[in-house]
Amino acid sequence: MDGEVIRLGGKHVDAEGYDLLGVMAGSEGLLGVVTEVTVRILPKPTAQALLIRFPTTEDAGNCVAAVIAAGIIPAGMEMMDRPAIHAAEAFVRVGYPLDVEALLIVELDGAPAEVDHLIGQVEVIARDRNATTLQRSRDEADRLAFWSGRKAAFPAVGRISPDYYCMDGTIPRGRLAEVLHRMRVLSEQYGLGVANVFHAGDGNLHPLILYDANKPEEVERAEAFGADILKLCVEVGGVLTGEHGVGVEKRDLMSTMFNETDLAHQQRLKCAFDPDGLLNPGKVFPLLHRCAELGRLHVHAGRLPFPELPRF
Repeated sequence: MDGEVIRLGGKHVDAEGYDLLGVMAGSEGLLGVVTEVTVRILPKPTAQALLIRFPTTEDAGNCVAAVIAAGIIPAGMEMMDRPAIHAAEAFVRVGYPLDVEALLIVELDGAPAEVDHLIGQVEVIARDRNATTLQRSRDEADRLAFWSGRKAAFPAVGRISPDYYCMDGTIPRGRLAEVLHRMRVLSEQYGLGVANVFHAGDGNLHPLILYDANKPEEVERAEAFGADILKLCVEVGGVLTGEHGVGVEKRDLMSTMFNETDLAHQQRLKCAFDPDGLLNPGKVFPLLHRCAELGRLHVHAGRLPFPELPRF
């Protein structure tokens, strides 16, 4: 990607006219380095949140799918299961109920009349999906209180387990209830707890696998449990990551989502833009490659490229 980069008509293009941000999107940092981002500032809209209680995680999952199917696009829709609820409430004490299996926080924003209408629609959908109680935020302090527990959930879970392994996979929202059920089965299979705190609105899961890093056998089980969760995400039509990226952690799982031909094409694109392998070397692809010999690790004079990288 040599040559001058210019900004033309709101788009970043190189000297040959290629849309560089289009090339960069989803590239895991493998095709370039972002040096400038242009943003647009918009007025802050009116926002109101709902705190919805459910007797089962499946009911909450079904509610998420129904809200999206109704064409409603929340500003935020987050879900927490019982272990996460209890941990968050013990940490921030904002009044989360402890007698439910799942909480859903749904925030709508826009013009006041539009927000009121959409909140009413979500309430009807939630009641039809067995919600036990619904609580509207009365003011900004109330809205922030709803979110405070969710925002503190990750550190809060650290109070109930010596360590946790945070996963990141994305699934079709219509399969949410099924995936949550199957994760409980995996939890029993591996003998490790799991707390679910995630971006329900876009199907981006963040299961927190609870384990003790001082016990090597638990570390191995946690890693295997995490791999099975990601394989489950792919199995139901999802992907290996929603926002955390592939990196080294999920590199060896790429073959569960792509075949060898897919990976070879991706690698060729990587080679075209980064022939020297300087951008995030050794990440994303199951095998390190060189342009001339895809599928092979190039060793020169007995020296491995990027020797500081972990080898698996």
